[in-house]
Amino acid sequence: MGLNETPRADRIHIALFGKRNAGKSSLINALTGQDLAIVSSRKGTTTDPVYKSMELLPLGPVVIIDTPGLDDEGELGQMRVKKAMDVLNKTDIAILVISAEDYLNTGEWSTQALLQNFQRQEKQLIDLIKEKKIPLVTVLNKSDLFFSQEIVEKISGQDRSDFIAVSSKTKKNIHELKELLGRQVPEEEMEYPIVSDLVSYGDAVVLVIPIDSAAPKGRLILPQQQTIRELLETGAVTAAVRETELCEALNKLSCPPKLVITDSQAFGRVSKDTPEEVKLTSFSILFARHKGLLLPLVQGVRQVEKLQDGDTILISAAPTTGSATILGASKYRAGSGNIREKT
Repeated sequence: MGLNETPRADRIHIALFGKRNAGKSSLINALTGQDLAIVSSRKGTTTDPVYKSMELLPLGPVVIIDTPGLDDEGELGQMRVKKAMDVLNKTDIAILVISAEDYLNTGEWSTQALLQNFQRQEKQLIDLIKEKKIPLVTVLNKSDLFFSQEIVEKISGQDRSDFIAVSSKTKKNIHELKELLGRQVPEEEMEYPIVSDLVSYGDAVVLVIPIDSAAPKGRLILPQQQTIRELLETGAVTAAVRETELCEALNKLSCPPKLVITDSQAFGRVSKDTPEEVKLTSFSILFARHKGLLLPLVQGVRQVEKLQDGDTILISAAPTTGSATILGASKYRAGSGNIREKT
């Protein structure tokens, strides 16, 4: 993975919703300029949420999510609709795609008339989006079906800043849609950066990176790459060494470093070799803080310290697909830090 690649968790997630054949997949292809999504005249081509990571100007690194149609039918169709709704839990910007085909005979071309004609599924989606306070852009797709281009301009130029008429086929207003999406980016960022708030321009920082059989061949792992990138952007003087060369590196510095960052597996040795006056942390701690998880993790550690002999520990995992999976329950042997006997 390259130094300039952004992990999915740090990308803006843009999800497209709408009825079957509203043109969600073709709109994704128009936005990205690539044939990323399968396009078919057959309804229900997209049966599960599809995630695509990419660069999308002016937004930068994003994840585009294509979802099943909101009007899918039958028992299986309702399961697909539920999956589409669940995507909202991962969405930063929502796009509701409606098709001009559904409104050619309404007789009134205005955003008010179009938005009032939403079906139950679309209204339910909008209610959930409002409840979750997610920015919403409504896109009238297939505007090339209009007999008059003046109608398209009229709809797109109305006073609704979150509504635009486009054509995935002719690319009409696709650039304008990208600009509109750029204005929807939530201003709230991660509470903490990775490391840039801990150091200043010109500070010396030493990274301790073990190179052993567990390390990937020929490259650094992503957290190390991201940390180095942020330190470089901050203007910190950054040195990377193995744990075996840490003492030598510290002795060669004209003054103590502002911070030492180590891989967790070498923390014990690095802690002994790092002077008391130098701040020490690990990549894992930095990223737990970056993601807002450090406080609950510390609270969890404090609970571990309170465990008594024979206490039961429930072990579970929360995969990206949603619900947690119970991996097992084990008995704790007090004083050893070990888990004994699975039950």
